[in-house]
Amino acid sequence: MLADMTEEILRVEGLKTRFFTDEGQVNAVDGVDIAIERGDTYGIVGESGSGKSVTARSIIDLIESPGEITDGRILYRNQEFADGIRDDNPDAVDGAWVDLRGVSSSVRRSLRGSNFSMIFQDPQSSFNPTITVGEQIAEAVEVQRRASANPRSTRARSKEYTLTSLALGTILPSKRYVTPASRERAIELLELVGIPDPVERADEYPHEYSGGMLQRAMIAQALAGEPDVLVADEPTTALDVTIQAQILDLLDDLQEELGMTILLITHNLGVVARMCDRVGVMYAGEIVERGTLEDVFDDHVHPYTRGLLGSVPDLEGASDRLQPIPGNVPSLLDHEMNRRCHFADRCPKAMEACLEHPSEHSARGSDHHAARCVLTRTEYDEARALADGYFDEADRPAGDKHVGPDERDETLDEDRQHPPAETTGGEHQ
Repeated sequence: MLADMTEEILRVEGLKTRFFTDEGQVNAVDGVDIAIERGDTYGIVGESGSGKSVTARSIIDLIESPGEITDGRILYRNQEFADGIRDDNPDAVDGAWVDLRGVSSSVRRSLRGSNFSMIFQDPQSSFNPTITVGEQIAEAVEVQRRASANPRSTRARSKEYTLTSLALGTILPSKRYVTPASRERAIELLELVGIPDPVERADEYPHEYSGGMLQRAMIAQALAGEPDVLVADEPTTALDVTIQAQILDLLDDLQEELGMTILLITHNLGVVARMCDRVGVMYAGEIVERGTLEDVFDDHVHPYTRGLLGSVPDLEGASDRLQPIPGNVPSLLDHEMNRRCHFADRCPKAMEACLEHPSEHSARGSDHHAARCVLTRTEYDEARALADGYFDEADRPAGDKHVGPDERDETLDEDRQHPPAETTGGEHQ
C-alpha cells in the first residue's frame, strides 16, 4: 500500500527507457528511482548524455519510436483523478495514487497541460513562427477549457475541430477555435510571467521576441492548464546570466504563488543551488546519488558528485585551478556497457570492488541520502585501488572487456526481445 506517502505527489520506481536503434539497444534510463514532494523543486543534474531529459520525458509520456519505456512504475498522487478512473482501471489505482503505466495512452495524454506541463529547452523551436504568441497561448488555454467540460473524454480537447472549422474561423469570428475568454486569459498569463505591454505583445510573432521574452512566453504557455507538476528542461539554456537569473526568480515566484511542484533538469550546479530542495545526480542512465541540497553539496559521497562540484569555479578561491572530470560519458549502447560501476574508469578512487555493479545504499546513515557507490559502505583503501591505466584497452584484463549483447543479465535480454510499443513523443538526450 502507498498510504504512508502522504506528502509525495510523484514517485518513480525502477524506470527503464530503451531506444532500439540500428546500432543496437540504448539504455538511456536504467532503473531510476525518484520521489518528489508536493510543492518542492527536485533537480536532476549531470553531464550531457546522462539521461536527464529522457527521464523527464518518460515521466510525462513523451517518448517516441524507436524509444520505449520497458519497465518501472510512475506513480502520481491525485485523489480526484484516482476517483475518476478507478472503475475503469482498478489495478492501477491505490487510494489517491495512480500508476500511470497501468492506464491507457489516452488517459495519460489527458494529463498533459492540466496535471503535467513542460518547459522545453529551445523556445524558438517550440513556437509556430506563423502564429502570434498570444494566439498560441490562447489555444493552450482553450484546450484545457474544453477538456474541463468533459474531463474523462480526450475528444473534448478538440470537440471535432476540423480543417473545415479552421477555414470557417478565418471568415466567421464566432467559429474560431479560441474564444475571447481564452485570449483574455492568455494576456493575463503573459502579464503573470512579467512580459511588458502584454496586450500588444500578444499580437506579435515569435521572431519579434528576444530569447528571454520567448522563454517567459513558453512558461506562460506551460501554465495555461495550471499544472500540478511543471517539468523544466534546461529552462535557462542559451540565455545570458542576467536573463537566467530573471527566469529562475520568475519560476521561484510562480511556484510560491501557485503551489506548483517543479522537476528541474539541468547541467548547471548553480541553478540547482539556487532552486532545488532535493537533488538527484545522474550518470549513465542511473541516479548515482540523491538527497537534500545540503546532502549533495556539503556531504556528498559519490566521486562523480565531487567531480561535478570540482568543475565549478569557486569565487572565494578564484586563483585555484578547476578540476575537470577526466574522460567522457560512456556509451549507453547495451553491448558496450558492462556490469561494473559505469564511472569506475573515470574515478580517482576506483577499487577492486568497483568491478561489480554497485547497488544503492544509504549514505552517512541518513534515510533520505543515498548513493550507488561502494564508498557508502567502506572507506577508500589505496591498497585495493585499481592500478593506473587499468581500463586502457591494451592493459585491461580479459575479464573486464566490454560485455557483449548475449552476456548481459536476463532482465536486459528480456527487454531486448520486446518489440517497440506504440509511443507518444520525445527524444533521446
